[in-house]
Formats: sequence, structure tokens, C-alpha cells
Amino acid sequence: MNENANNNKAENQNMDINTDENISGTTHLNDPVAEASALEKINAELEESKDKYLRLAAEFDNFKRRNAKEKIELIQTAGRDIITDLLDVLDDCDRAQKQFETSENTDGLKEGVFLVFNKLRNTLQARGLKVMESVQTDFNPDLHEAITEIPAASDELKGKVVDEIIKGYYLNDKIIRHAKVVVGK
Repeated sequence: MNENANNNKAENQNMDINTDENISGTTHLNDPVAEASALEKINAELEESKDKYLRLAAEFDNFKRRNAKEKIELIQTAGRDIITDLLDVLDDCDRAQKQFETSENTDGLKEGVFLVFNKLRNTLQARGLKVMESVQTDFNPDLHEAITEIPAASDELKGKVVDEIIKGYYLNDKIIRHAKVVVGK
């Protein structure tokens, strides 16, 4: 056992390791040159990460700006298609107005006006507009806006819509205007 202790002591003397770089010796535990290069490497990685972050933030800002611009353009042109379709109806209305001013035949004018109204309804229905059927249905506050209540003519009309003042409409199965109704009590 004494021999092992002597061998370890001899090995320690041959290594000449110092833990402090300020004390003389051939080998140090902390190499200042290696530490400096590791620090430079970490700083380079940090700078690269900062650059990636700044580029990503700038790219995201550009995306938000572009998205906001597209949204504004979409809102401004959202009604364009429907208005384009309604221009034909407007032309028909103009023709009907001219006929009212110059014609004496009211039956022909009446028929022409009904044709224009039907064309308008068909154009709007093709775009997803649907009339809400309210009369003789149960009053539903999610669909109807009660203007007034009147005494019901019969018991079966109590709590039901008796009259419709202003029609309600759906657009693609979503309510865009509630029906204004008179409810029986």
C-alpha cells in the first residue's frame, strides 16, 4: 500500500497542475485563451440569434401591415359583386320611370314594375338573401322585435306573431335584420 501512495505522489509531481493562472506552472485548470475563444463563440451565437430575432420581428410586422391592407381592400370591395348584379335592376328601374312619365297605360306599367321587383328579389336570393317568415309563428325574441302587443282574436294566437310591420331577413342563414312584429296577448 505504501508503494501505491509513492506512485500517486510521483505522478502528481510530474503533472505540475495549478488551479490559478497567476501561479507559475506548465498546466492550468482554467486556460484564459480557451475561455476567451469560448466567450467569443457564445457572443457570435448571441449576435446571430439577435439578428434572426430582428429579421423575424420585421417579417411579422410586414405580414401584419400587408394583412391589414388586404382586409381594408376586401371591406372596400366586398359589396362590389352585389352592386354589379343590382345595376341591371337599376337600369330596369330607370326604364320604368321613363315609361311612367310618358305612358298612359297603367296596366302595362304595373306589370313592368312587378317584373323589376321580381328581378330584384331573385338577384338578392341568388346572393343568399332569404325572407324570414314570421306571421302565425311563435314569438321568438332571437328572431323578432316586438313593436306592440294586441289582444289575440283566439287562444291559439296568444304568444304568436299576429302582424309583421317590417320583414326580417337572413343572409346565408345568419340573421341580418330582425322582423318587427305585433304579438298577440
